[in-house]
Amino acid sequence: MWGKPLVALIVLGGLFFMTYSRFQPYKYIPHAFDILRGKYDRFGGHGDISHFQALSTALSGTLGMGNVTGVALAITIGGPGAIFWMWVTAIVGMATKFFTASLAVMYRGYDSKGHLQGGPMYVIREGLGRKWMPLAILFAIAGLVGTLPVFQINQLVQVIRDMVAIPAGLTTADNHFLFDLVAGVLLAGLVLAVISGRIQRIADVTSRLVPLMVVLYFLMTAVLLVLYAGNIPDMLLLIVSDAFSGKAAAGGAIGGVILIGVQRGAFSNEAGIGTESLAHGAAKTDYPTREGLVAMLGPVIDTLIVCTCTALAILVTGVWQGEANGISLTGSAFETAFPGLGGYLLTVMVFFLAISTVLSFWYYGSKCTGFLIGAEREHYYSWFYAALVVIGAIVSLKTVVGLIDGMYAVMAIPTMTSTLLLAPRVMERARIYFHNLDQEEAAAQVD
Repeated sequence: MWGKPLVALIVLGGLFFMTYSRFQPYKYIPHAFDILRGKYDRFGGHGDISHFQALSTALSGTLGMGNVTGVALAITIGGPGAIFWMWVTAIVGMATKFFTASLAVMYRGYDSKGHLQGGPMYVIREGLGRKWMPLAILFAIAGLVGTLPVFQINQLVQVIRDMVAIPAGLTTADNHFLFDLVAGVLLAGLVLAVISGRIQRIADVTSRLVPLMVVLYFLMTAVLLVLYAGNIPDMLLLIVSDAFSGKAAAGGAIGGVILIGVQRGAFSNEAGIGTESLAHGAAKTDYPTREGLVAMLGPVIDTLIVCTCTALAILVTGVWQGEANGISLTGSAFETAFPGLGGYLLTVMVFFLAISTVLSFWYYGSKCTGFLIGAEREHYYSWFYAALVVIGAIVSLKTVVGLIDGMYAVMAIPTMTSTLLLAPRVMERARIYFHNLDQEEAAAQVD
């Protein structure tokens, strides 16, 4: 599913949004920070959460294992040059996020309980009409399956077990079922305690957790990069040169480097997938353009900052040339820089990343469930989700992970199709908003 056609849909679609908007949204990035810090919150509007909480919730879904494991995988398969193409995908993805998040506010719809909701399925139903309902249902089904928590929980329990429990003698590498089960039950209890408060509590938790995660990870990698400062210029040059040569990639093909970089980049920030629109659609505003601008900051934080931190940590320590891969490769980087401590630091970070993603995924899955079978039955999904947290801790998930990855790809089809069709309406609103904003700023300067 994550082959060339889907990559072309996401990247070429993003390039279309960049050129169609004439790069206007990029000009107003500073205004996005004003919106984010609450300068315009006093005007209120429909919705449940603030702009900052909406971005935090969206980021908690994208700031996950892809930032730790996905970057390592990109370097292992595609070489350092793949990171360059992840950067390109993030810059292009900013335009996609502007359009998808704007639509999530423009075309909110009422669920079966009369509550206003956002997300690609409501964009399709309200913006394109009921003849497009099969496409909306396709997204809801793919979203329900694609946001199951099994992968994040499985990886989290594995890291805790390998980095903490086994070295401490709490369990063994050959007989860890009981430890995994207990860990799964405790994590399920934690998740239930938070999701019982629905989006407001999730937004409250993630608005505190996400900045903490970013700052913590930035500090960890900053210290590491100071220790290996002499290697940074060479590694940055290697990223750029290898992006156009493919010498360090498996097979040495530049096309493979680009494909891997774009795949990992799209998977990292989820631009064009549509899940983030479920969060941005809950923002308390009646100005779609504002939420579109806020959403553009997502790929910057997720890919350009956090993923770059991981990539440089792996490259400057030299562990990328060894035998480790995936999360073990990232762990090796931190263990090399901080012997005896690196594994524990990574475990703490992975805990925050995984839990924040699981919380946001519950919200996404519950909205898809409500759309498919009615919002009044949505509460059943919470118990199903908690059970999957326990199951994810104890089972082998190769087949399930393949299914989840495939569903992410399926979500991109209705999301990108509807966004491309409705793009003119987004720009019609955006031009009016930007014109009025420019006039207000000009008047303020005169005063």
